[in-house]
Amino acid sequence: MLLKTARPVGIVGYGAYLPRYRIKAEEIARVWAQGNVEPPVREKSVPGLDEDTVTIALEAARNALARARIDPGAIKAVWVGSESHPYAVKPTGTIVAEALGATPYVQAADWEFACKAGTEALQAAMGFVGSGMADYALIIGADTAQGRPGDALDYTAAAGGAAFIIGPAQESLAIIEASCSYVTDTPDFFRRSGMNYPSHGARFTGEPAYFHHIEMAARTLMEKTGYKPQDFAYAVFHQPNLKFPQTVAKRLGFAPEQIRDGLLVGEIGNTYAASSLIGLTAVLDIAKPGERILLVSFGSGAGSDSFSILTTEKLPERQPLAPSTRSYIMRRKEVDYALYARFRKLLEME
Repeated sequence: MLLKTARPVGIVGYGAYLPRYRIKAEEIARVWAQGNVEPPVREKSVPGLDEDTVTIALEAARNALARARIDPGAIKAVWVGSESHPYAVKPTGTIVAEALGATPYVQAADWEFACKAGTEALQAAMGFVGSGMADYALIIGADTAQGRPGDALDYTAAAGGAAFIIGPAQESLAIIEASCSYVTDTPDFFRRSGMNYPSHGARFTGEPAYFHHIEMAARTLMEKTGYKPQDFAYAVFHQPNLKFPQTVAKRLGFAPEQIRDGLLVGEIGNTYAASSLIGLTAVLDIAKPGERILLVSFGSGAGSDSFSILTTEKLPERQPLAPSTRSYIMRRKEVDYALYARFRKLLEME
């Protein structure tokens, strides 16, 4: 149940990207609830008219490449996890690989598993590099998440991306020590083909979906590695809202200060496949060598991937080579619901 590679691997480069537009949750509440609700986040990121999963993934990947300082042609896999790929038939991965200069001798594909599609790709990249089939693999979690106007998801469904280049441990700014997946068939959230917006089974959302899967993936990883919560300087959990990651952290025995720096949902919303991965980029921006990080994703349907990550002496020299995640969070321009509706193409014109 513990996933470990034959050849030690780690993160050679990482990067994040967030659109500059923000809408306050209270503005959404004003339009749909006369302001009579308590929003689950303060505000969320909104993609501009010229932004989609491809452009977001590409910006994050360029930042990861800048920190990795490798030739794009050395990357042998470009895998993009998302539930908002622009094309039903045409991979996002090929577009990103071409734009980066990684083609033509490269694996390229799209991954789907709701909000944990990015960490699924991360585990595959660990195996790809760890087996010796390739020296470098690029994985990306990126989304322009959809929520039905006025629905609970409308307050949180956001846009953003995070990218990681996986390579040999001796070149890495952080070594991935081990991983674990926990998956069941749980109908907490779904979107059928042809539907514009997802549906959520509210009574399944917290229990048995989010909490059970994250706790099992995290507890099993810690049990099999022998680590305890106090062995981790940071912990990052999937963050659909503020309450869920704070609650699961407490249940697992983590203190508020261990999750504080990677908990971004209140400022940017739920970026779905990028959610936990963007949190990890924010932690890597400030972590010091020798610090251990617990990362646990969650994807509806349902499942969680957990990772134990140990930073190395190479981290400080790579941190300033690309914009920090915090700089993207601070780069904000507020929009009202009318402009938000235009940017998200919520109005049917024909």
